[in-house]
Amino acid sequence: MTDPVIRAERPEDIDAIRRVLVAAFGQPDEAGLVDKLRSHGQAAVSLVAEERGEVVGHILFSPVAYHHHDRVYPGMGLAPLAVGPAFQGRGIGSRLVEEGLARGRAAGAAFVVVLGEPAYYGRFGFRPAMALGILSEYEAGEAFMVLELQAGGLPPAGGLVKYAREFADLAE
Repeated sequence: MTDPVIRAERPEDIDAIRRVLVAAFGQPDEAGLVDKLRSHGQAAVSLVAEERGEVVGHILFSPVAYHHHDRVYPGMGLAPLAVGPAFQGRGIGSRLVEEGLARGRAAGAAFVVVLGEPAYYGRFGFRPAMALGILSEYEAGEAFMVLELQAGGLPPAGGLVKYAREFADLAE
Protein backbone atom coordinates (compact mmCIF):
# COMPACT_ATOMS: atom_id res chain seq x y z
CA MET A 1 0.00 0.00 0.00
CA THR A 2 1.15 3.48 -0.83
CA ASP A 3 -0.08 6.76 0.54
CA PRO A 4 -2.54 8.34 -1.87
CA VAL A 5 -1.85 11.69 -3.45
CA ILE A 6 -4.46 14.31 -2.56
CA ARG A 7 -4.95 16.72 -5.44
CA ALA A 8 -7.49 18.94 -7.16
CA GLU A 9 -10.07 17.24 -9.33
CA ARG A 10 -9.32 17.27 -13.08
CA PRO A 11 -11.82 16.88 -15.95
CA GLU A 12 -10.53 13.39 -16.70
CA ASP A 13 -11.41 12.32 -13.13
CA ILE A 14 -15.18 12.82 -13.49
CA ASP A 15 -16.08 9.21 -14.39
CA ALA A 16 -13.81 7.80 -11.67
CA ILE A 17 -15.30 10.20 -9.09
CA ARG A 18 -18.77 9.04 -10.06
CA ARG A 19 -17.73 5.38 -9.60
CA VAL A 20 -16.26 6.09 -6.15
CA LEU A 21 -19.38 7.96 -5.03
CA VAL A 22 -21.77 5.25 -6.24
CA ALA A 23 -19.66 2.50 -4.64
CA ALA A 24 -19.31 4.36 -1.33
CA PHE A 25 -22.97 5.35 -1.02
CA GLY A 26 -24.50 2.31 -2.71
CA GLN A 27 -26.66 4.45 -5.01
CA PRO A 28 -26.18 7.31 -7.53
CA ASP A 29 -27.77 10.29 -5.72
CA GLU A 30 -24.55 11.80 -4.35
CA ALA A 31 -22.80 11.32 -7.70
CA GLY A 32 -25.66 13.17 -9.39
CA LEU A 33 -25.39 15.95 -6.80
CA VAL A 34 -21.66 16.35 -7.48
CA ASP A 35 -22.30 16.42 -11.24
CA LYS A 36 -24.95 19.15 -10.81
CA LEU A 37 -22.82 21.23 -8.44
CA ARG A 38 -19.84 21.00 -10.79
CA SER A 39 -21.85 21.86 -13.91
CA HIS A 40 -23.46 24.86 -12.18
CA GLY A 41 -20.13 26.26 -10.98
CA GLN A 42 -20.80 25.37 -7.33
CA ALA A 43 -17.71 23.21 -6.70
CA ALA A 44 -15.61 25.58 -4.59
CA VAL A 45 -13.06 22.88 -3.62
CA SER A 46 -13.12 19.45 -5.23
CA LEU A 47 -10.31 17.04 -4.36
CA VAL A 48 -9.49 13.44 -5.15
CA ALA A 49 -7.32 10.86 -3.46
CA GLU A 50 -5.32 9.02 -6.10
CA GLU A 51 -3.39 5.82 -5.51
CA ARG A 52 -1.29 4.24 -8.30
CA GLY A 53 -3.18 6.26 -10.89
CA GLU A 54 -6.63 5.27 -9.54
CA VAL A 55 -9.07 7.71 -7.95
CA VAL A 56 -9.99 6.09 -4.61
CA GLY A 57 -11.63 9.01 -2.79
CA HIS A 58 -13.33 12.36 -3.32
CA ILE A 59 -14.45 15.39 -1.32
CA LEU A 60 -16.42 18.43 -2.39
CA PHE A 61 -17.01 21.80 -0.74
CA SER A 62 -19.68 24.10 -2.15
CA PRO A 63 -20.84 27.59 -1.21
CA VAL A 64 -23.40 28.05 1.57
CA ALA A 65 -25.14 31.22 2.71
CA TYR A 66 -25.87 31.98 6.35
CA HIS A 67 -28.90 34.26 6.60
CA HIS A 68 -29.07 36.42 9.72
CA HIS A 69 -31.68 39.18 9.68
CA ASP A 70 -30.84 41.32 6.64
CA ARG A 71 -27.29 40.04 6.18
CA VAL A 72 -25.90 37.05 4.34
CA TYR A 73 -22.58 35.53 5.42
CA PRO A 74 -20.83 33.29 2.86
CA GLY A 75 -19.24 30.02 3.90
CA MET A 76 -18.69 26.53 2.56
CA GLY A 77 -20.47 23.23 2.99
CA LEU A 78 -18.59 19.93 3.04
CA ALA A 79 -20.56 17.30 1.12
CA PRO A 80 -20.11 14.70 0.00
CA LEU A 81 -17.04 12.84 1.22
CA ALA A 82 -16.49 9.37 -0.20
CA VAL A 83 -13.79 6.71 -0.19
CA GLY A 84 -14.11 3.54 -2.24
CA PRO A 85 -15.10 0.58 -0.03
CA ALA A 86 -11.84 -1.30 -0.66
CA PHE A 87 -9.87 1.73 0.55
CA GLN A 88 -11.86 2.68 3.66
CA GLY A 89 -10.34 2.55 7.12
CA ARG A 90 -6.91 3.74 5.97
CA GLY A 91 -7.21 7.44 6.81
CA ILE A 92 -7.91 8.55 3.24
CA GLY A 93 -11.13 10.34 4.21
CA SER A 94 -9.32 12.19 6.99
CA ARG A 95 -6.60 13.30 4.61
CA LEU A 96 -9.23 14.57 2.17
CA VAL A 97 -11.00 16.52 4.93
CA GLU A 98 -7.75 18.03 6.23
CA GLU A 99 -6.56 19.10 2.78
CA GLY A 100 -10.00 20.45 1.87
CA LEU A 101 -10.15 22.52 5.05
CA ALA A 102 -6.64 23.83 4.42
CA ARG A 103 -7.59 24.89 0.89
CA GLY A 104 -10.79 26.52 2.11
CA ARG A 105 -8.85 28.41 4.77
CA ALA A 106 -6.27 29.52 2.18
CA ALA A 107 -9.08 30.71 -0.10
CA GLY A 108 -10.42 32.88 2.73
CA ALA A 109 -13.55 30.91 3.60
CA ALA A 110 -14.81 32.04 7.01
CA PHE A 111 -16.53 28.82 8.11
CA VAL A 112 -17.51 25.34 6.95
CA VAL A 113 -20.63 23.38 7.78
CA VAL A 114 -21.19 19.65 7.48
CA LEU A 115 -24.07 17.28 7.97
CA GLY A 116 -22.39 14.16 9.27
CA GLU A 117 -21.34 11.89 12.09
CA PRO A 118 -20.37 14.06 15.10
CA ALA A 119 -17.73 11.61 16.35
CA TYR A 120 -15.99 11.62 12.97
CA TYR A 121 -16.14 15.33 12.15
CA GLY A 122 -15.49 16.37 15.74
CA ARG A 123 -11.91 15.14 15.24
CA PHE A 124 -11.35 18.04 12.85
CA GLY A 125 -12.76 20.65 15.22
CA PHE A 126 -16.36 20.72 14.01
CA ARG A 127 -18.89 21.53 16.75
CA PRO A 128 -22.67 21.13 16.83
CA ALA A 129 -23.98 24.24 15.08
CA MET A 130 -27.26 24.20 17.00
CA ALA A 131 -25.34 24.81 20.26
CA LEU A 132 -23.99 28.01 18.68
CA GLY A 133 -27.42 29.15 17.49
CA ILE A 134 -26.68 28.29 13.85
CA LEU A 135 -29.43 26.33 12.15
CA SER A 136 -29.67 24.43 8.86
CA GLU A 137 -32.48 24.51 6.36
CA TYR A 138 -32.46 20.69 6.70
CA GLU A 139 -33.53 19.11 9.99
CA ALA A 140 -30.29 17.58 11.26
CA GLY A 141 -29.94 18.05 15.01
CA GLU A 142 -26.46 17.30 16.38
CA ALA A 143 -25.33 16.02 12.97
CA PHE A 144 -25.27 19.60 11.62
CA MET A 145 -21.87 20.93 12.58
CA VAL A 146 -19.75 24.02 11.99
CA LEU A 147 -16.05 24.85 11.97
CA GLU A 148 -14.59 28.35 12.04
CA LEU A 149 -11.79 28.66 9.45
CA GLN A 150 -10.86 32.30 10.01
CA ALA A 151 -10.67 34.06 13.39
CA GLY A 152 -14.02 35.75 13.90
CA GLY A 153 -15.45 33.82 10.95
CA LEU A 154 -18.47 32.37 12.72
CA PRO A 155 -21.57 34.40 11.97
CA PRO A 156 -23.79 35.64 14.82
CA ALA A 157 -26.26 33.25 16.43
CA GLY A 158 -29.86 33.13 15.33
CA GLY A 159 -29.64 32.54 11.60
CA LEU A 160 -30.12 29.83 9.01
CA VAL A 161 -27.62 28.14 6.68
CA LYS A 162 -28.88 27.56 3.16
CA TYR A 163 -27.10 25.21 0.79
CA ALA A 164 -26.77 25.51 -2.98
CA ARG A 165 -30.12 24.80 -4.64
CA GLU A 166 -28.77 21.53 -6.07
CA PHE A 167 -29.04 19.99 -2.60
CA ALA A 168 -32.83 20.32 -2.62
CA ASP A 169 -33.16 17.39 -5.04
CA LEU A 170 -31.07 15.17 -2.76
CA ALA A 171 -33.09 16.12 0.33
CA GLU A 172 -36.43 15.16 -1.22
